[in-house]
Formats: sequence, C-alpha cells, structure tokens
Amino acid sequence: MKVAIGCDHTGVTMKRALLESVLSDHLILDVGTDSEKPVDYPDFAKKVAAAVTSGEAEKGILICGTGIGMAMAAGKVPGIRAASCSEPYSAELSRRHNDANILCLGARVIGTGMAKKVTETWLTCPFDGGRHTPRVEKIG
Repeated sequence: MKVAIGCDHTGVTMKRALLESVLSDHLILDVGTDSEKPVDYPDFAKKVAAAVTSGEAEKGILICGTGIGMAMAAGKVPGIRAASCSEPYSAELSRRHNDANILCLGARVIGTGMAKKVTETWLTCPFDGGRHTPRVEKIG
C-alpha cells in the first residue's frame, strides 16, 4: 500500500519514528516537512489530501501538534475523510465505520509509542461497508 505522509514542524520527530517502524513495509510519498523550522500545516494537509484524492496514494497520514488542524484542513478537500485519533479504538472505528482515508495525529498529544499503535491499527482495519456505506456517502 502506498501511503502519503506529511507534517508540520511539530510532527517531524514522530513522522521519522513512524517511517522507521510501522511504515517501513509500505511505499511512502513523503511531502515534508523535514525541519523543525516553523511552517504552515495547511500546506502539508493539502499535499497529502491531493495525493489521496488523485490516487497517487491509497491513504494518508498527517501530523501536527494536536492533529486537529490537519484534520480540519484536509477535510476541506472533496473526497477526504480525515480523522484525528489519539488511541487505537477511535482509529479502528474511523476505518470500519467512516472509511477514513487520512489519519491525523497530534505530536503534542500522544507519544511515539501510542502513535505507532494507532497507525498500525488504522492501516490494518478495513471499511465494514454495509449499513455504514450510505452514511459515508452522505459525507461526500
């Protein structure tokens, strides 16, 4: 699976940790940033969202301080269902019930260990479809 990943300056360390662990077996499209020099998170949300909606990547991961700003910015792009998750249960249900195609993480909210668990859960959970399909269609 090809995964697009992006972050702002607060997410650089977490992004590196994910790339070296749970994402090491995936094809990666890294849209940046790679520096702790302050940048604007919406720029990276837009790049990852564009990669997902164009089909260049199957899923996306975004990291900022809380995950909330990235989710808001990515969610403005038609076809994106971004979910800010801080524990595995929400990550699982964002996939199973909402067919989330972008995971947003907060580097100031959860530690790297939890981010790895959340990411692994999110990447491996399928969309359940069925009764959830009409609801997801209404989001679009």
